[in-house]
Amino acid sequence: MHMKNEKVSQEMDLFGRYLTLWVTLCILVGVFIGKWVPAFPAFLSRFEYANVSIPVALLIWLMIYPMMLKIDFNSIVEATKKPKGLTITCVTNWLIKPFTMYLIAAFFLKVVFKVFISPELANEYLAGAVLLGAAPCTAMVFVWSHLTKGDPAYTVVQVAINDLILLFAFTPIVAFLLGVSDVVVPYKTLFLSVVLFVVIPLAGGYLSRKYIIQHKGISYFQTVFLKKFDQTTIMGLLLTLIIIFSFQGETILNNPVHIFLIAIPLILQTFFIFGIAYFWAKAWRLKDDIAAPAALIGASNFFELAVAVAISLFGLESGATLATVVGVLVEVPVMLTLVKIANNTQHWFKS
Repeated sequence: MHMKNEKVSQEMDLFGRYLTLWVTLCILVGVFIGKWVPAFPAFLSRFEYANVSIPVALLIWLMIYPMMLKIDFNSIVEATKKPKGLTITCVTNWLIKPFTMYLIAAFFLKVVFKVFISPELANEYLAGAVLLGAAPCTAMVFVWSHLTKGDPAYTVVQVAINDLILLFAFTPIVAFLLGVSDVVVPYKTLFLSVVLFVVIPLAGGYLSRKYIIQHKGISYFQTVFLKKFDQTTIMGLLLTLIIIFSFQGETILNNPVHIFLIAIPLILQTFFIFGIAYFWAKAWRLKDDIAAPAALIGASNFFELAVAVAISLFGLESGATLATVVGVLVEVPVMLTLVKIANNTQHWFKS
């Protein structure tokens, strides 16, 4: 366990010591570009399909690929034989998260902040929060799992099961909480995201692993090839932050107060959901490499889906769409904090 923690601390050193600095710099650079060099995000936005940014997808590939390399496909079968982590993920994501998101967001937006937000706008912001709460993460969870040394095969199984449930549960949950009947899952966004962020990286990792081991041997693969990618996840995260905030630079500067107010319940909900799943995993005495991804997948959101549904239901300029965008903005900084918490508490779990 000591050696594992030491390895984690080495990889996370850049963020562990300077987390606030790096995140702040990336946010500032992204906002600066979005405001004063708008041609850059405008150019990148041309490369978008079904609300999925292809440039961001490429960076996510860069982040996910090192984790996919580590997957031995036999371990995927073994992962399905360990139901506790899957149970925690499914129950937290689908029987708890959407409803606590509604309650927490409604309390803050309609009660605590009613002096600052009109009732009509509060309802729109609440709708955006619910859309985020009903869509657990598909892509970035692989990054968070990688940074906590999560079991890669188990994470793939967790994501796959959540995506299957999402197909059937997203619409009725959103319709129930928001009282609307015309909720439609943008299947283009859902299926494209699954292909881009699960199928392609998984296939790439499998083929690369098989080729390298066949031609160079398992020792070379583990001690040399994998180490070539030690910093790619970190670099991908930094660049993703800059691009995300460049897309929303104008929005941030035009709505600073409301963005701050919306962010508060979203952040509290993220920590709350992480805590439920993480302490549940501790109570069930799961290994840390299953406990961390089980908690992080629920804390993170499938924001491409949430944004797409918000636009289709309420319009591009609606408060609901702005709330989903705020979810995008707080995602990476908050999740990096949870990654650090998970890494610092690995000794709580079975080795």
